Amino acid sequence: MDISKTINELKSRADFSNNVGMILAHNGTVRGWSRGDGSAVGSIRVDVDFELIAAIRQEFLQYPGIYDIIVEAESGLLKPGDDLLFIVVAGDIREHVKPVLSDILDRIKSEAVRKEEYGLSRD
Repeated sequence: MDISKTINELKSRADFSNNVGMILAHNGTVRGWSRGDGSAVGSIRVDVDFELIAAIRQEFLQYPGIYDIIVEAESGLLKPGDDLLFIVVAGDIREHVKPVLSDILDRIKSEAVRKEEYGLSRD
């Protein structure tokens, strides 16, 4: 997951400057504390439904002004600080791009990503 590389690849496309006036990115990372009770998190197991993410992405690509959406998600056992979910939305104007990033993030997190937290081990 390399946000700078992904954005540079988008910008290198021949039709980029005629279609894009805004790029928004989300780089979700594993927190060191639980959202539920604030307890310390040592690791999380992440299961990702990549087919569902692809279908959700295709749905949002149809929205007005959206040039491209790139989604990368990590699965498996991750530790605090690891990259978890990476979304880039490129489009014509902010009124089109901002809500798409927010809505696709919420959909992916609620429908296509499952996480199980593990506390710190006591070695």
